Amino acid sequence: MPDKKTLVLGASETPSRYSNMAMRSLKAKGHTVLAVGKKEGRAHGIDIHKSTPPDQDIDTVTLYLNPSHQQDFYHYLVALKPRRVIFNPGAENPELEDLLTAQGIQPIEACTLVMLSTGQY
Repeated sequence: MPDKKTLVLGASETPSRYSNMAMRSLKAKGHTVLAVGKKEGRAHGIDIHKSTPPDQDIDTVTLYLNPSHQQDFYHYLVALKPRRVIFNPGAENPELEDLLTAQGIQPIEACTLVMLSTGQY
């Protein structure tokens, strides 16, 4: 299975947070994981940064931010040009989904954890 370099946006060190569980599962499945959160930290051997990485080889962005916190990332996500952006439950945002679609980026309303566990990732 090819490595799908993934950016977790809304990453957390807290083990009970879904973003944290997704980081663990993505790493366990062999994917390269980058993480951006509200505060610096580390989870599962992955550094969590407050600033967005300039990396241009991201296949997938998985969002764990509610829509009111997504607007600051609109331009970044378009410039990053990932193949797809997964809107996890609670992150659904028709405005951003339309913007991404117009730029040829596939928005997916799904749960990253479910996608990974069912082989749909």
